Amino acid sequence: MLPMTPPGSTLFFFSLAAIVTFLMTLANRLFINPEKLKEWRREISDYYRQLREAQKSGDKKQLEKLMKKQQYILQLNAKISWQSTKVMFIFLVPLWIVWVFLGGIYGGADIAFFPGLGWHLHVPLLPWPITSLFWWYMLCSFFFSTLFSHIFGLVSVE
Repeated sequence: MLPMTPPGSTLFFFSLAAIVTFLMTLANRLFINPEKLKEWRREISDYYRQLREAQKSGDKKQLEKLMKKQQYILQLNAKISWQSTKVMFIFLVPLWIVWVFLGGIYGGADIAFFPGLGWHLHVPLLPWPITSLFWWYMLCSFFFSTLFSHIFGLVSVE
């Protein structure tokens, strides 16, 4: 039976986010070559740094040379975007099914309680409190995504 009230529901969704995010990060690690992504990002970064310098100095020759390379850089950006989204497609339908099921059970219930802050922790411009199912899961998912991405070497800190 699923826990319907905190702290059980809070921990359940915290754990669910950890498991799903771990699986997605693991799949990303298996399907994506992080070294190639780093190389592409470095190349794009160098291109934009050179472009800024050429624009600042007014070097028309350098600008012309860099403009010829622009299409290649756009292709690299597209490759990076595809690498980031291909695993999402694998998980999209199963996650949607799970969310329809859990949304039916938990509905608009408060999932999380923040000690000292309460049940209805609102963020400006968001229609629901952050303690609702969607926002609590998203908060946990972002936390674990950052953590696992660094652990698996998908993101480097420079």
